[in-house]
Amino acid sequence: MFINTFVIKKCIMDEFLDLLKYTVPALVVFVACFFILKKFMDNEYRKQMLELRKANQNYTTPLRLQAYERMILFLERVSLNNLVSRVSRPGMSARQLQNDLIITIRTEFEHNLTQQIYVSTTAWDTVKLAKEEIIKVINIAATQVKDDAKGVELSQKIFELLLKLETSPTQIAITSIKKEVRQFF
Repeated sequence: MFINTFVIKKCIMDEFLDLLKYTVPALVVFVACFFILKKFMDNEYRKQMLELRKANQNYTTPLRLQAYERMILFLERVSLNNLVSRVSRPGMSARQLQNDLIITIRTEFEHNLTQQIYVSTTAWDTVKLAKEEIIKVINIAATQVKDDAKGVELSQKIFELLLKLETSPTQIAITSIKKEVRQFF
């Protein structure tokens, strides 16, 4: 009986070893194929993403450059020298000129709001800061003239304040944007 049990155990062991002879190499081949295939698929995915990025870049680069151009144009249009000469009219009161200048700045800015999609956050923040600084100069100048002052007096006060600044807010923003655009090329 002991021999019989031993023979049965040996047969089971032999069958188990035979089974392992086939399954272990099959598992090794499966695992190797899995990792090779995974690496191949990852590389293909990266290639497709790179091609997609390149195709998108060919499409978005002109749009981005156009957005930067529009930001420069906005800043030039709202620079105090250009803005005051474009908005002021003979016989305007200082309050009317102040209101018209601020409305013009805000209208120009709102017209360019969508450009923030294509420019960097830094560039957009620089443009917003320049806009706010220009409005601040206008408002400060308005507080320094009499309530019944003419628009010409406000214009003169704006230019006086502008001369006291080392660099105008729009010029700082334009320089920053130009520097950022140069990084494209």
